[in-house]
Amino acid sequence: MDRRQFIGGVAALASASVSMPALAQGARTEISFFYPVAVGGPITKLIDTYAADFEKANSTIKVNPIYAGTYQETIVKALTAHKSGTPPVTSVLLSTDMFTLIDEDAIVPIDNFVKTDEDRKWLSGFFPGFMQNSQTGGKTWGVPFQRSTIVLYWNKDLFREAGLDPEKPPTTWQEQVEFAQKLTKRDASGNVTQWGIQIPSSGFPYWLFQALTTQAGVILANPEGTRTAFNAPEAVEALQYWVDLSTKHKVQPPGIVEWGTTPRDFFERKVAMIWTTTGNLTNVRTNAKFPFGVGMLPSHKKPGSPTGGGNFYISNKADPAQQQAAFEFIRWITTPERAAQWSIETGYVAVTPAAYQMPVMQKYVSEFPPAAVARDQLEYAVAELSTHENQRVTKALNDGLQAALTGTKQPAQALNDAQAEAERILRPYR
Repeated sequence: MDRRQFIGGVAALASASVSMPALAQGARTEISFFYPVAVGGPITKLIDTYAADFEKANSTIKVNPIYAGTYQETIVKALTAHKSGTPPVTSVLLSTDMFTLIDEDAIVPIDNFVKTDEDRKWLSGFFPGFMQNSQTGGKTWGVPFQRSTIVLYWNKDLFREAGLDPEKPPTTWQEQVEFAQKLTKRDASGNVTQWGIQIPSSGFPYWLFQALTTQAGVILANPEGTRTAFNAPEAVEALQYWVDLSTKHKVQPPGIVEWGTTPRDFFERKVAMIWTTTGNLTNVRTNAKFPFGVGMLPSHKKPGSPTGGGNFYISNKADPAQQQAAFEFIRWITTPERAAQWSIETGYVAVTPAAYQMPVMQKYVSEFPPAAVARDQLEYAVAELSTHENQRVTKALNDGLQAALTGTKQPAQALNDAQAEAERILRPYR
């Protein structure tokens, strides 16, 4: 949540007003749109449809979606394009990339385009929890779009087979272990045929870990993104619990649990409980051939999950007409009606309370109550880990987590090493 780039912002503010008549007079403005694909399901088809629908309603603007890979790949491509002088006009990137994008002078504040009472009402309408990773230094740098929390999914049939109430998930760390022990199955040779639980440790291990640290009672970074607390005692306790699921309790696969294959393992009944993003909700609903439950994550000292997912950003190097066109598209796609539809079609949390008042959303939640779980968990949510040089800092933590989960290092040593590296990276920003 950092600053810099006022000069570019002021220039865009001064010239954005010039672009409005161009749009009004029918000049066709093209905007390139980088979009990452991070979950299963036909997301790209949905984005193509939204872009086409926007163009029907806004004939002077052409939106060109470009599917740029994972979040990590997309930020690299976006920054590379920025440095070469031809960045996408708008991108959906992790909300936690905000500091990096500001430090690289790659984005312009959204506030520059907020001019009317309607604009201000729109910008103030997002869930406050999502704005923690969208604002800093008194400015708004990103607009929440595909946002999430981590939730627990469980197979009700397997609960029933294990003698557990299929309607009641574990609510504490201890219960989670006890349930997972009952849900883990072994053959006559002692080989596991069904795991009790999987908490993925590839892709976004820091994010899953942050759920555990939140529940243990520690926040991993300060709001300014200049300090971390990776080796706090509560963080060590959280990592020890995660490691123990495999090494002590033997209810989770050993080593690295893959992010991408965890939903498939759930569909194939290889695992009874999984932690993953609510952004996989529609994927699970479509592909799970058994009754499943969705619940808030189990608590320890407290309940909680980090928020997650992507924000819209506008390039600082786009011309004023393109910036204004991107703003129009972002406003259009995040209206309550479309935020509700996007949530229904993907499983991501609708980013505004108003979206949940839409009749289509009220009908959906009444027919499919799991759709409200992630929204309700926002009450206990914290900002996702975000710092300056976020990719490097989270890599230090991810490396430490994976070292502990593979048995290369003890949890305390792994987190001490991660903290030392984060200190080295962040010291110049203090």
